[in-house]
Amino acid sequence: MENNLDTEAMIKRFQDRAAAVKKRDLPPIGGEERQRFIAQAQTDFQDFAIIGDSTATLEDGCLVLRIDLRSNIS
Repeated sequence: MENNLDTEAMIKRFQDRAAAVKKRDLPPIGGEERQRFIAQAQTDFQDFAIIGDSTATLEDGCLVLRIDLRSNIS
């Protein structure tokens, strides 16, 4: 697996997912469903953006994501 994993492509996919969540249209729902949808979109964006901002390396067969939490997280 180590030889087949393209970490740069993986990070790019997470960056693309974060961008897609930002562009996601709200479905025609209201009330509590709407609030749950918005909350889930915020969580999805945060998760995808964090991984999209990481640096990935393979160390001794383990995927290591280095994420600098000191920058631009609010």
